Amino acid sequence: MATSALNIQKLLALVLLATTTSAVNVPLALAPASEAPVIAAAHVSLSIEGDRWTSWSGTTSGNQFFYNLLDNIKQITGHAPNLRIGADSEDVAMYHSDVNFQQATFPNSTVITPYPEANSLVVGDSYYQTIRFMPPGTHVTWGVNLGANNLTAAYLQTRAIANTFNSPAVKNAGIVLDHIEIGNEPDFYPSRGYRKGNWTAADYVENWTAFANNVSVAAGITPASHTKFMACSFASIDAGLSPTRAFDAGLVNSTSGKLISTISQHMYSGAFCSGGDFLLQGLMDKYTIRSNLTTLVPDIRETRARGLQYVLGETNSYACHGAPGVSNTAGAALWQIDYSLYALQLGVSKLFFHQGIGYKYNMIQPAPLNWSSTTDAPLSPPQAPHIQPQYYAALVVAEAIGMSTTTRVAEVFVDSAVVTGYAFYEKEQLVRAVFVNLNGYFNASAPRGSVHLDLAFAGQGVQGPAAVSVKRLAIDYASDVAGLTWGGQTYETADGRVAGQLNMTTGPVSAGVDIWDSEAILLSFQ
Repeated sequence: MATSALNIQKLLALVLLATTTSAVNVPLALAPASEAPVIAAAHVSLSIEGDRWTSWSGTTSGNQFFYNLLDNIKQITGHAPNLRIGADSEDVAMYHSDVNFQQATFPNSTVITPYPEANSLVVGDSYYQTIRFMPPGTHVTWGVNLGANNLTAAYLQTRAIANTFNSPAVKNAGIVLDHIEIGNEPDFYPSRGYRKGNWTAADYVENWTAFANNVSVAAGITPASHTKFMACSFASIDAGLSPTRAFDAGLVNSTSGKLISTISQHMYSGAFCSGGDFLLQGLMDKYTIRSNLTTLVPDIRETRARGLQYVLGETNSYACHGAPGVSNTAGAALWQIDYSLYALQLGVSKLFFHQGIGYKYNMIQPAPLNWSSTTDAPLSPPQAPHIQPQYYAALVVAEAIGMSTTTRVAEVFVDSAVVTGYAFYEKEQLVRAVFVNLNGYFNASAPRGSVHLDLAFAGQGVQGPAAVSVKRLAIDYASDVAGLTWGGQTYETADGRVAGQLNMTTGPVSAGVDIWDSEAILLSFQ
């Protein structure tokens, strides 16, 4: 019996050794292939639930914490994240000129949904005017109500939005209205009681076009204007509506349809709407990330073939505000890095990661929380504004993009089930690379695995850079909800600004680099 147990222990030790030490050859092209896409500075952007917009923006003065976190990104890339404001709230929102900022009513909170969306929302001019508190140069998409099927309501909202972006305060800050979005997730309108059950792509196109004819006048949208329409915003490829079906029904054939510049779909890796147990490693899985995103490829191709941009106008880990212990963790930050960059390879121009006050999957909690976002328990004192781990993912991607407006990105082949990589090029030359180890590290009693990356520059006789600097997104455990550092520095500060001493290492490319389980690294070549 003792001998058998000893043999089992030896076998386990050999298995652990095999899984904790490995090496792979990583070929890096010094110049990008012709099909390598350009990445937008605001590739990682934010979708914000409109019912508590003024908690993000501030009212009579700006929310300095939120401003700082947007400005951090702007200092790295030259552009703050784009903002899409609305989501579910846009289809319950009404405009009234007498309302100061907003009036909202909310359902009762629950353990599954501690911070539910509003079931009614009335906004005034001052609600929209708080956009002036965003960093100069911010680009915005704002949603108007299609769900109520009230042309007058949508017209009044749009006119208030247009007046805001034509105001001196907003124009002088260079804050720009990129799009009006008419309706949120119209494929779900029958289940939400907004339309009758037999709601087809042809019905959507007819309804959208009627609204767009009026909204384009209110917003001053013309072929020559900067502001255009973001259309579709469908939530599911299985709900009967899709961009391809909308195109087939004539979406872009009308005068208003020709004012569409961008097609949006929404994407989540699953849904927490009824609760349940979700595994963090399931979210982080390299194969799952790819299999989920590639379901969008037919619609991406149809969209881009028409010369339109394709975005994930609302996305995140698990729908209905995220799953506790998964969506709010360091592992979700690693998922977001790979998810964002792989989506680019498929033709996704930008990703708008959905945010709301108290949502579990937020990058940023911009206002005090009076009850827990994961358990609905009261918090006394309230939890102060803070970042969550996914904010570090935005930082990693931003630094990889850099200040160039023409940075191109190519996925790097890494013969590993857990490590992914992307090469970044400026002026057709390799300058940086990001690698992510998606293998979850959860248990201090087990050895922490690593993968050694042997870097080689593709092509015979090619003389590549001799030295490489390494910056690490350091994580203790994939399940951590705080305590991450990026290059030894933290953004988990009272004002959202970086603190601590920068820590990077430099060595010869020939030595390669190790990447630990549950870690991301940025390589800069010299």
